[in-house]
Amino acid sequence: METHPRRTVLAAALGAAAAAATAGAAQAHGDRGAQRFAKRRLKAMSLEEKVGQLFTVYAYGRTADTQEAADVAKNQETHGVNNAAELIAAYKVGGIIYFAWSNNVANPDQITGLSNGLQAASTADGGDPLLIATDQEHGLVVRIGPPATQLPGAMALGATHDPGAARDAAVISGAELRAMGLNVNFAPDADVNVNPANPVIGVRSFGSDAEHVAGFAAAQVEGYQARGDLAATVKHFPGHGDTEDDSHTDLPQIDHTYEEWQEVDAPPFRAAIDAGVGAIMSAHIQFPALDPTLTPATLSKPILTGLLRDELGYEGVIVTDSLAMEGVREGYGDDRIPVLALLAGIDMLLMPVDLDLAYNAVLTAVAEGELTEKRIDESVLRILCLKYRLGLYDDPYADPDAVAEIVGTAANLEAAQAISDRTTTLVTNDGTLPIPTDGGSVLVTGWGETTTNVLTAEFTKRGFSPTRVVTGIAPTQAQIDAAVAAADGKGFIVVSTNGVAANPTQVDLVKALAATGVPVVALGVRNPYDIAYYPDDVNAYLATYSYAADGLESAVAVVLGHRSPEGKLPVDIPRADDPGSVLFGFGHGLSYE
Repeated sequence: METHPRRTVLAAALGAAAAAATAGAAQAHGDRGAQRFAKRRLKAMSLEEKVGQLFTVYAYGRTADTQEAADVAKNQETHGVNNAAELIAAYKVGGIIYFAWSNNVANPDQITGLSNGLQAASTADGGDPLLIATDQEHGLVVRIGPPATQLPGAMALGATHDPGAARDAAVISGAELRAMGLNVNFAPDADVNVNPANPVIGVRSFGSDAEHVAGFAAAQVEGYQARGDLAATVKHFPGHGDTEDDSHTDLPQIDHTYEEWQEVDAPPFRAAIDAGVGAIMSAHIQFPALDPTLTPATLSKPILTGLLRDELGYEGVIVTDSLAMEGVREGYGDDRIPVLALLAGIDMLLMPVDLDLAYNAVLTAVAEGELTEKRIDESVLRILCLKYRLGLYDDPYADPDAVAEIVGTAANLEAAQAISDRTTTLVTNDGTLPIPTDGGSVLVTGWGETTTNVLTAEFTKRGFSPTRVVTGIAPTQAQIDAAVAAADGKGFIVVSTNGVAANPTQVDLVKALAATGVPVVALGVRNPYDIAYYPDDVNAYLATYSYAADGLESAVAVVLGHRSPEGKLPVDIPRADDPGSVLFGFGHGLSYE
């Protein structure tokens, strides 16, 4: 009998959850053991070693001791060292974070070798193992690409309305990350995306309903942490879901009242804390109702200590979002930010612009009495306890021989596609869908070089001979005219759109295609809100919540009737001309059945 991939991964998830529950019965004992160990270790550390533990930073290179000229030059420019091994030796940092742009994530075997090399460098001469992290949210934010399994992102998972699907995805992703030597994932996103114009969260959120997001965030925490050797991190506290500014480049302000915060923003963080989340990441946002001084949350004692510690009762590690982001640097010097963050209640300082400046600023603050060593000890103790609970003091290494058996396996890829197939949401349909097998030739057009390529390949696999015309994020009149000309004689048109509110000439493209009289099927391949800008101009509209290949494959299968759409909106879609009115509500979704 053939094993159904979803049932296989669900059984694995249930088994892992049962194991986690058994482990939870001994959690109090484990926490006491972690505290005892961490306190002993803390006593043996110098102040400089303690301060080093507070920092998680990046280093360039595919190996810990890289001698590649380009990586060495960048490491010298950034940190004044040749490679990560020298960086660890110089500062005794507590963690390393991986990115593609820092040349850390070429393939699973390389990543595993890098992780093991970093741990060897850090534990040499009795040093502490590292927290090794990345942002593997899936969907829009992915640091480790194929052949590692690519899973649906948060809003796509939210469209299943089944937290079990989110747990399954996290079990797969967590096992693969740990197999490559990572032990912290800066995911999931616990923000409630109540603002369709949010430029930085959007599909990174599970949806616009607080309880919905809470259930999914908790499920992913449980999935990532089911084995006990990887820490999930919910973000961005106290909630980044209602902003029209991007904290990478600006300092957003959230205007919710305290009561609205309790109702809208807090529930996912409460749920994650109840699920035992390993870390919580702060947001670089102003939240006047929570701190009327307008201090960014990352530097706000009323928010981090008053709310997160005292009111929500969180006792674990609090990590900053990147300290290189403008949202926290606006109005503060890079030497002051780490000190103010620690005074506010932060434990882990992520990616300061200048590590040497930040490190010495903390040491100076202790020497001058602005920070006490006791305050440093509180944060280091939490970090050491986390490392202990993850088993890093027993064995920080990944098994190179096991990578191929865990990462990107056929079973994981099949399970990912099975989950993705449940996310595609058919928002509108005048009867055009499903397209019959003899639906004629198809024009694939719209946003995205890779997106249109994938769509073209998927139609080709199913016996069609597509014509492809890429029009980009802001189609010119010439590009629109080319797409219209290519539509002549076609049986139907598939047009992908991405962020039409900010790029309105995409709407011009859709309207021009509609005027040809050829049936138009639109795909919103990022945020699902695009339909609000052309509701009467298309014959059908599907939300895919991302332009990942699995999601696009699912969408084509739905268009052709090879699969009935199962997804339901995890957000309200407001009218473009009247944002106070709902065009399509939370839970809406059409089916062929």
